[in-house]
Amino acid sequence: MSVLVTGATGFIGEHVVDLLLKEGFGVIGTARSLEKAQKVHAQFNNNPKVSFEIVPELTALDAFDNLFRERGESIQSVIHMASPFISGATNFGNQLLVPARNGTIAIFNAIKRYGKKVRRVVFTSSLLALAEGRKLGDRTFTFNEGDWSSVTWETCQSDPMNAYGGSKKFAEQAAWEFVESHRDEINFKLTAVIPAMVLGPHKFAEDVKDHLNLSNKIIDGLLNSSPDQTSLPKMHASFIDVRDVARAHLIALQKESATDQRICVFKSTFGSQDILDILNARFPELRGKISSGPNPGKGDQTPSCSYDFSFSDEILGFEFKTLEESVYDTVEQVLSVR
Repeated sequence: MSVLVTGATGFIGEHVVDLLLKEGFGVIGTARSLEKAQKVHAQFNNNPKVSFEIVPELTALDAFDNLFRERGESIQSVIHMASPFISGATNFGNQLLVPARNGTIAIFNAIKRYGKKVRRVVFTSSLLALAEGRKLGDRTFTFNEGDWSSVTWETCQSDPMNAYGGSKKFAEQAAWEFVESHRDEINFKLTAVIPAMVLGPHKFAEDVKDHLNLSNKIIDGLLNSSPDQTSLPKMHASFIDVRDVARAHLIALQKESATDQRICVFKSTFGSQDILDILNARFPELRGKISSGPNPGKGDQTPSCSYDFSFSDEILGFEFKTLEESVYDTVEQVLSVR
């Protein structure tokens, strides 16, 4: 029996696949192209416990039907991570909102029809499904696992990031609504894993040659700053290390107390000054070559909201990696490759 992982070739997905293999699971990954699937399969040394299926288009409501018709009998669990993000999107509905929501409905319908042996489904959501950006800097707010962003289909379409946040909210809501509506027809339990901005090293260093994931580009931009640069990108966000996100997915898959729950996987916030302080302290060879920021050694001074994720912490039962660990490992990988 295997775990189906959609988005298995992505930044988080590759770490999830790695942990699943180490735990002895077989993995069926989805990819949007044969080329990408073959590359990642080779990176996992063509492990016979890993195979890939091509699902090029998430928008169609039968996108996963063929996969489950052919392989549904061998799938015991599903981790649904695939979700579009197009930084240059202009048609937010068709490029982000519809594919995310329809992709979720499509895989749940396929499980209901053909995945009778599936017992657990883990859905990868986002902090942006929990709270819209404007509240994250408001120290009067304290968020917990029960909160939802107040964005609507109409109000989230002002720019790609807001549209992405909306897409995550509506996709997760579609997942919970599906489970509730079809409770008598399905055999699986649902868990949502909710990470914030995901930092950390790529699973395979060679991928750094091509591109960094969107979150790590923030670190890369500061790594390429100039010594006299004091105006920094306006960055104030909650973060989590990619390896902790992967670990949380396995716990969500295996732990009974995680079923029917939203599990938040983040605590700390950071800003550009925090990253520069780490770079200058941990990489002496960079001092004098990159910016030290407007407030060296003082970290981010931006006000932040608060989080109460004690319920999630109890389920997860492990300490998250610090920002320093995450930034150091990311930059060490980047410098070793370049």
